[in-house]
Formats: sequence, structure tokens, C-alpha cells
Amino acid sequence: MIERVEAVDDELVAAFARLVPQVSSRPAPGRAELAALVGDPRTVQLVARDGGTIAGALTLVVYRTPTGLTSVIEDVVVDEDARGRGIGEALVEAAMAHAVAAGADRISLTSRPEREAANRLYRRLGFEQRETNVYVWRPQ
Repeated sequence: MIERVEAVDDELVAAFARLVPQVSSRPAPGRAELAALVGDPRTVQLVARDGGTIAGALTLVVYRTPTGLTSVIEDVVVDEDARGRGIGEALVEAAMAHAVAAGADRISLTSRPEREAANRLYRRLGFEQRETNVYVWRPQ
């Protein structure tokens, strides 16, 4: 079952503490960071439940640019114990529906090449791999 997060509670904080390290070396957000994320009108925070437990999450960001209303899916994660059950697919499809309902004309996402199952999923759902350079800048 996919849910849009409307409020931050202990369960959500604990779920992110468990899930984020499975996809990132960055620290998991705490309660204040999650509250800012959930309260941001440009973001849709989705979680997936499996047997009542939060087993996955993703963030959809919808924003306006000079070329239109666009969106990006960030930080897709499914608990390693729950993978292969369609949770990632359900999360991405729910995000796609939210983006379309908001009027976005495109959705972007990135995925590391070694995340083979995720890359297969995105292609199966109609995402096309772009020929582009991705750059990141980090302040020192």
C-alpha cells in the first residue's frame, strides 16, 4: 500500500534511519529534516507499507522552470528484505501519477548502473536513458 506522508512520527523517523543507509552513504534525515521535507509544497513524500511496516520510500519534487513544469524522483529505496515484491514499481507508479496530476510534462530520475533491478524497472515503466553529462558541485 502506497501512502503520501502528511506528518512525521517516530515510525517514519525510524524507517528512514533503516532505509537511507541501504542506498546512500549520507546520513538519514532526522525528525526536523523530515518535517521540512514533508512540509515543502514542492515535494511529495511517498512510503510503501508491506505487512503494516514501512518497507520503501521515494521523494517526488515538482517545480517550474522556464521550459515548463517538471519533476524529479529522488531517493527511491526498498528495504532489502522486501525487494522483488513490486514495492519499487508501486512507488514509482504512484509518483508518476502525482506528477501527471500536478501537470508536470516530464519526470527525471537517476540510478547508479550497479542497481540493475532498478534500472530494468525504470526502462520497463517507460523511462528513457538520456545521453547527458551529470555534474555535481559541493561546497568545500
